[in-house]
Order: sequence, then structure tokens, then C-alpha cells
Amino acid sequence: MSEAGGGRGCGSSVPQRAPWSLVAATAAFCLVSATSVWTAGAAPMSREERQKLGNQVLEMFDHAYGNYMEHAYPADELMPLTCRGRVRGQEPSRGDVDDALGKFSLTLIDSLDTLVVLNKTKEFEDAVRKVLRDVNLDNDVVVSVFETNIRVLGGLLGGHSLAIMLKEKGEYMQWYNDELLQMAKQLGYKLLPAFNTTSGLPYPRINLKFGIRKPEARTGTETDTCTACAGTLILEFAALSRFTGATIFEEYARKALDFLWEKRQRSSNLVGVTINIHTGDWVRKDSGVGAGIDSYYEYLLKAYVLLGDDSFLERFNTHYDAIMRYISQPPLLLDVHIHKPMLNARTWMDALLAFFPGLQVLKGDIRPAIETHEMLYQVIKKHNFLPEAFTTDFRVHWAQHPLRPEFAESTYFLYKATGDPYYLEVGKTLIENLNKYARVPCGFAAMKDVRTGSHEDRMDSFFLAEMFKYLYLLFADKEDIIFDIEDYIFTTEAHLLPLWLSTTNQSISKKNTTSEYTELDDSNFDWTCPNTQILFPNDPLYAQSIREPLKNVVDKSCPRGIIRVREESFRSGAKPPLRARDFMATNPEHLEILKKMGVSLIHLKDGRVQLVQHAIQAASSIDAEDGLRFMQEMIELSSQQQKEQQLPPRAVQIVSHPFFGRVVLTAGPAQFGLDLSKHKETRGFVASSKPYNGCSELTNPEAVMGKIALIQRGQCMFAEKARNIQNAGAIGGIVIDDNEGSSSDTAPLFQMAGDGKDTDDIKIPMLFLFSKEGRIILDAIREYEEVEVLLSDKAKDRDPEMENEEQPSSENDSQSAEQITSSSQEVDLVDQGSPEESSLNSQPESLSPADTDNAASVSPSEQISNPMENHETTSLDGECTDLDNQLQEQSETEEDSNPNVSWGKKVQPIDSILADWNEDIEAFEMMEKDEL
Repeated sequence: MSEAGGGRGCGSSVPQRAPWSLVAATAAFCLVSATSVWTAGAAPMSREERQKLGNQVLEMFDHAYGNYMEHAYPADELMPLTCRGRVRGQEPSRGDVDDALGKFSLTLIDSLDTLVVLNKTKEFEDAVRKVLRDVNLDNDVVVSVFETNIRVLGGLLGGHSLAIMLKEKGEYMQWYNDELLQMAKQLGYKLLPAFNTTSGLPYPRINLKFGIRKPEARTGTETDTCTACAGTLILEFAALSRFTGATIFEEYARKALDFLWEKRQRSSNLVGVTINIHTGDWVRKDSGVGAGIDSYYEYLLKAYVLLGDDSFLERFNTHYDAIMRYISQPPLLLDVHIHKPMLNARTWMDALLAFFPGLQVLKGDIRPAIETHEMLYQVIKKHNFLPEAFTTDFRVHWAQHPLRPEFAESTYFLYKATGDPYYLEVGKTLIENLNKYARVPCGFAAMKDVRTGSHEDRMDSFFLAEMFKYLYLLFADKEDIIFDIEDYIFTTEAHLLPLWLSTTNQSISKKNTTSEYTELDDSNFDWTCPNTQILFPNDPLYAQSIREPLKNVVDKSCPRGIIRVREESFRSGAKPPLRARDFMATNPEHLEILKKMGVSLIHLKDGRVQLVQHAIQAASSIDAEDGLRFMQEMIELSSQQQKEQQLPPRAVQIVSHPFFGRVVLTAGPAQFGLDLSKHKETRGFVASSKPYNGCSELTNPEAVMGKIALIQRGQCMFAEKARNIQNAGAIGGIVIDDNEGSSSDTAPLFQMAGDGKDTDDIKIPMLFLFSKEGRIILDAIREYEEVEVLLSDKAKDRDPEMENEEQPSSENDSQSAEQITSSSQEVDLVDQGSPEESSLNSQPESLSPADTDNAASVSPSEQISNPMENHETTSLDGECTDLDNQLQEQSETEEDSNPNVSWGKKVQPIDSILADWNEDIEAFEMMEKDEL
């Protein structure tokens, strides 16, 4: 190895039969040695500044961890906006997100090895004692097998790994006698019943107390699981087997991986997102490197590193070749269909793919890693955080950001591979944004909407397990860490497992079956470990030269040239494809084009016309692709029509002491009064009106004069409330929902409509808060009396003067994030009834003022089922001209994918086109829907 690497300790390739102890250490961490290579390019960061940033990371961790221990422990997670713990069953359900919570002090276990990495050994020892004393793994609760494995089992094993390391050093943990390992073994046995399937793929959920299928277990009826859920077990389960000598765990995890490999699509060598655990049939046949698949690929490569089994490397290389052939469209990574990999399955990317550049570094493929990372960084610079999903032309698709660490992870690995100080500046930006936009008095709050800066009452355990670990390691020198990080490998949750496990308790058969049914490209095996001399041949500006063309990819141009377009789509002399906006149902030429694209026209009895596409009826695969794009454009036209009648969410920002702008609440807009998107924000102290419902002349006008009035929903029109508080001299109004417990976290926002009369007389801004968000303001009034807020279209930067008055303390700063929720908005005409009671499928204009009990809206359930109507697409770079000419590829789920669009017989104008969905659209929606 050292000979091939020119004496740097890292060769250009790893021999397939090299001694494993050398292979593991080198393949996993030889990239660290690259830090000495970079001698030019970005200005180097001084050691003093790196130490300062490292200390800042330590303070941020103390703030998050300290508030969790003070306000939430022993609950699973901290709710940083309300400064309390999140306990399963005591809070409104967030759906699948809550499956990570098992009443086992999740955040504490997930943070164990982070404490050691950050050199907080005394706190680590105290935390281990608390885990052993307080944590119960025998709770009657249904949990995710995947999340419990990577967070809890991984956390216990990572804690055990570093506990025995500290014990060997002789200063700390001298009392430790493998107690964490015993807990891990107990948990491992509790998870094993999930593997009781004919395929060997585990059930997605299990009851910690009752297992699977028993009546009291309340689980075991599921038929599907995601590829990552079944394929992200081998590191933790194999480590548990190697630590304990109980081989059953590694055997079960290997069997699941073997089955997934066997079920890959043989012609493309890709895997789908969701698979039937009993039959092995692919349920969702789109494939990418983001949500649902991501860590499956990661664990194939890392299993080779940790366990020394060549078959894992061969499988990874085979998949990687397919990824780079079909999914990678530098700098983008776009999902495709496993059976038709030349067709894109969607026109947007999710934030979880941000881990992939880091994996490419471990693979040794640096150039595409730099390209994708830079593209992601440009998106972050535009919105401070990476949106949960964004489109190929860099518009926001899902606006949430739950403080995910994947981008920080890739930044760390790229810095270790290149030594380029540019990545230190990237890390500095991440630190600044977290402190500026996510930090709240009780921790750090996830972003509900990166466009407005609003928060969610959520701080996931992975934030402490991963984010602070990677950021600290980015700025730390080797002597700043009390152990050699190169002796360990990171799991997908950034837990540390020792590389010496590769030679411990090896009793698992390592028969190499990979080559039995695939031909391998030998060139793939040359890239196992990057040789810095080859990566940067006589050019210390290598990484910078790759990044430079991408600097303006988000800010200044419509990225038409980025998306890979098949050459045959632009054959010389061919007419451009028919666009939905140009279509006329009375034009014979257009009807002929539709027929060629496999799109048929059906005249319904009620006079409407329905479109149905069958790709197999298209004249060619290119025509089928054009037809699918045409259908997608029709869907978007209908969706856009509805969005044009909606206003975006607004923000209520608490700016007085001790909040100083850190708490941002998502507010619903009004269709009357001052438009905050066109006028300067309104700032003022709040005061409750009397009567509180604001439905008659106020009896306390002196209290609300010159202030923002708080009024309760109910008993009269919103416009009437606005007029009453305006007449009393209020400069703005906040309507608080009277439905106790309602929250923007679990219900769609809605707009307050007028009363059917002229509302031009209302000059003040009006915003709506659900009960939970309103309670935060009311509680603040009770505690601090004087509470000042800012009403705006989006959160504003904090006042520097106020920031200087209150330095961040580990006791007083926080806020958190919530599950991905629909950003749909109800249009509520009259202020009566709860939002959940107001759901009619009609357009806002169709309501009359007399409709006092029914508000015009799209119900939350319907909004969630159609993601193209579920999100508001906001351009990251302002207005990109002529975006309709941008080609957007969309694949279908084989022959049963039948998108339908309906509209009236009126052909002109196209604005009259409305969507009329039936069961045929469900297959198409399943491809678009991706619950992160």
C-alpha cells in the first residue's frame, strides 16, 4: 500500500486480497492524510480561528444537550419552543416520524459517543450511569426497526466502544463492565422477531414488549418496507455479533442484504425505494440516492471496510457504476425508474442525498463529490438551510429543514480528502446559520419553512448525534481529540465502531456469490481509496477549478444546461414537443400529436374532456417521454391555478427580551388589510382586546392603542374583528384559534377571507395563529408582561444591538422542528368552526358570505395525497424567464401508470383547465410521493 501511494500510506487501489487490517484502516481513513496536500487556493484558516470555531461548536452542543437534560430528560426528545420533553402518546401524532420514539431517552443514548468526541469525558461517564439507571427497553410501544437500530442500538454500541477505550486509558470508566453492551444485546434480541419473514427482510416496525403479530403488539400486518430500512442493519448487527460472539445478529442482517441484492433490477443494477417483505416485489420502482435508499449503498461500502468481506465491495461497485451511469447528472442526482433508467422519475431532489458526496469521498471519486456538494452549498447560501426537497431548477419543493446533518458530514469528508480551507469556510457558514436562525432559548429549533424562517417545536436526536460531531471534527486538530478517530468507522448515525472488529469472532461464511450473476467492471476496484497524488496531480487548485463553474448555478441563471437531455430528444429538424400551455382540444394537429404520445381524449357525459396516457401506445419511447412530460405540465397548470388564489404563509417574530427575534411562528395570512409582502413589516407590543373575541366595540381601546391586538377566533367575521380593533387604534391584529391544541405542525394553514363586502377600509395587517403558536405569545405575556412582535412576510434578521445585550448561554436559547407537513392553506371565509371542520372541494370564489359554517378549502388528507398540490414552489433565484421551456423528465411506473387530467369543453383560455382525478392517477402519485 505505501509503495503504491508514494510513501503517503494510501495507495491508488486496494488489492482484493490484501491483509484486512491494512485494507480496513486504509480504505476507511486514508483520506485523512490528504489534508497536507493542499498548498494553494482558498486562504488558509489560522489555527486560532479554527480553535475559536471549535469552541463555538462546543458551546452550541452544551446549549442543546444542556437544555435537553434540563427540560426534557428522560423523554426521548426536546421540544425547544415550549421547553419540554416530547413523550410518545402525550403529544399529537406526527405519523411515521414518531416511530423513532420508544420511551428510551433517545437523545441521551444518541449523544453518548458525541460527548467523548467533544472531549466531555466526565459528562459521558455521568450519561452512561443515567442510561444504565433510567432507560427501560421493555416498553409497550411500536417503534421503527430502522430508527431503533441506527439510533439506539448504534448509540449503545458507540458508547460501549468508547467506554472500553477510556477504561483502557486508565482514567475514566474504571467501573465499567460492558453494561452498555448487555443493553445492546437485549435490544438486539427484541428486534430479531421482525426478521420472521419468508424473505428475511424485516418488518418495518416492532413492539418492544410484545414483538410482532400478537394482538397486543399492534403491528405485524405491514407488507412493505423501504430499501434503506432493510439494508441499513449490517454494521450495528455485525458489530453486536463481533462484540458478543452471538452470530445470529450478523446472520440475519446479511440475509436481508443478500435478498436485496438478489432482487436488484438485473439490466440496470438499480434497486427501488420500497419492496414487499414477503414476495420481494418492488412496490415503488423509482431509484435514487436519497430518501428510502440512501444508507443501503452506504452500508455496502462500509460493511466492506468494517468486516473485510469483498462481496460487499463488489456489490457496492456494481451499484455505484449504475448510479453514475443513470442517476448522476452532474451536479444533480435525479431519481430514475429501475426498468427504464434513461427516464427521470421526478424533477426534484430531497435533502437526504447530501450524504452522497461524503460517500463518494470514501469511494475515492472526488470530482463528482465536489460538484454535487458545491451545488448544494449554493442552495444553502440562498436559503440559509437546505430545503427538504428542491427542484431541478432550484426552486423550493418542500420548505422544511429538520436540522439535518448530511451536508455537514460531506463537508467534513471533503475537507479531509482535499485539505482545501474552502470547506472550513463552508463549516463556518453552517455554524453561523444555526446560531442566527435556528437557535432559541431552549435549544435549536428545526425550520418549518426556510422561506419565512419559521420554526417547529422539534429538535431531533440526530442533531446532537451527528451535526456537532462532524462540525467539531472539521475544525479540530488531531491533538484536540483524546483518541485516534482513524481507528473507527462512522455508522449512518455517526456512531463509532472500531475497525478491529474485522478480525474478531469471525464465524460467518464469506462465500463470494456476487460474481455468480453479474459481470464486474474491474476499473471500479481501482477507486477504493483515493491517492492524493493522483487526485491532485501537480494542481493544488483542483477542487477550486471544479467548483468555479457552479458558483452561479443557483443565483444568476436558469440552469437549463445542467439537466442531461438525451441526444435523441434534439434530433435535427424535429419539432419541439407540444407544451400543455399551447394545447387546444379543437386543433386536429394537436390531437394527432397527443395520439402519437400515447395520450387519448375521452369526452365525458357532463361535457368535460379527460386525458389519459398509456405509454405503451406511444409511437416511440421518446414520444412516450414527451407524453409523460405533457401530462405533468397539465397537472402543474391545474396546481398553479389553485396556488394563484393562495397567499404564502406569514411570520410572527417575537423580538423583545429574552427572545430577540429567535422565536418565529408560522402565521396564516388574510385576504384583506395591509399586504405584508408589499409593505414594510409592522412592529409593536401586543395587548389582548376586550371582549377577547373582538366581535363588538372594544371596551379597552386605551390598552390596544398603538399596539398589535390579540383576538380570539369565533362568533363573528374576521373582517368585523379587524374593523373593531382598527377603530380602537390598533396597528395590527393577531387572531388566535379557539380550537384548543390546534397547531400548524399538524394542520394546514388557512387564509382569512373577507365578509363578501368591500374591505378596502381595513388598513392594518391581520394574521392568524393556531392555538399552540398563540399560546407561546400568551405565555410570554404572563411571564414578561411586555412582549413585542414583528408581523412580516418572512422572518427578519435579529437586531444586532439586542444580540449584543444577550450573549448566548447554554441555558437560554432554543427552538425545534416538526414532521414534514402540508403547506397547503385553507381559505376560511367566516370565523366559525375549527379548521378541521372546514373542508369543501370548491374554489374560494364560489362561496357566498352566508356560508358561515363551511370554509372553502382543500382538505388536508387530499393535499397530502397529491404532492404537486401539497407544496408551494418558490424560486430560489427570483424569476427565471421562460421556465416553461425547461425540459423536465418524469418517468412512469410501467404500464399501470395512467395520469389523468380533466377540464371543461372550453378550449380557450387554458386558465379554465381544472384537475379531475380518478383512480388511474394513484400510481403516478405514488412515484411522486416520498415521505421523508
